[in-house]
Amino acid sequence: GIIDILNDFNSKSTFFLVGFWTDKYNDMVRVIDQNGMEIGTHSNTHPDMTKLSTESIRSELETSINLIKNITGKDVKLFRAPYGAYNNTLLDTATDLGLITIQWDVDTLDWKGLSGEEICARVLKYVKNGSIILCHNNSDHILQALPLVLDRLQKQGYTIGAIGELIYT
Repeated sequence: GIIDILNDFNSKSTFFLVGFWTDKYNDMVRVIDQNGMEIGTHSNTHPDMTKLSTESIRSELETSINLIKNITGKDVKLFRAPYGAYNNTLLDTATDLGLITIQWDVDTLDWKGLSGEEICARVLKYVKNGSIILCHNNSDHILQALPLVLDRLQKQGYTIGAIGELIYT
């Protein structure tokens, strides 16, 4: 799986987990955590959070954070908004909860059914120092793409790490 591939390449990653997935796959959350991967929240139910009230945003984030924390025992510090959609209300609410909201700059489009080679080609075309590469655990060809991406990036001298390693506060 994804964790095995990351470990094979001595790489770390950040997993942004949705609350309903976290609740359903407790064991996988533990595996992600025990393998030294960083875990952030991706909301509880994956709504377009720009359409929610402050109270609903707070509930989405707190619920998902608590689910993750109850499994890992660790604080959640990072948030990736569903669909990458954000507004000031969302950013302010996330900040009030102690979260750093992140975006990405390399979209693999892996959810569109691209082949492993096509995903890899997209990454290599757009990646630069400090890039955040967006992938999805449930995409059709992530298991074919990931070894190609990691191998080629490492051969180009890149180190693949968790997002928290990039953040300067």
